[in-house]
Amino acid sequence: MSAGAGQMVCVGDELPPLEIEITRTLIVAGAIASRDYQDVHHDAELARQKGSPDIFMNILTTNGLVGRYITDHFGPTAVLRRVAIRLGVPNYPGDTMALTGTVEEVTEAEGDDAAGKTVTVRVVGANGIGKHVTGTVTVTVPGGADGVGRS
Repeated sequence: MSAGAGQMVCVGDELPPLEIEITRTLIVAGAIASRDYQDVHHDAELARQKGSPDIFMNILTTNGLVGRYITDHFGPTAVLRRVAIRLGVPNYPGDTMALTGTVEEVTEAEGDDAAGKTVTVRVVGANGIGKHVTGTVTVTVPGGADGVGRS
């Protein structure tokens, strides 16, 4: 469910969780798409030689998944303005990452986006061994008086 134009969003609102299966294909495809050819993202044997139990997801793939989580919720007209994340435990194949979010701030958008709102969401992505990613995302959502609300 998206919270685009016509839906109120207030500080404290929780976004619905998004569960993402962490597969070898997702890890390797994300690394290739972001031109991250570090062997720990595609070669399990070399990853083990370097002390990791398996290949693991890179930060650029995580960043993209966090962005997807926000834009899936706020809709196709939402514009990501700032993504500030920090990695924790790795995402290994066979695990599931659950992304959750809480609205921290809602303000009037400025400049070309003055008819909408700017929303800051605290995001956490957790897997079976702990928090993989934490951070905040700021997104502008068009909508004016009929759009995103303010608390």
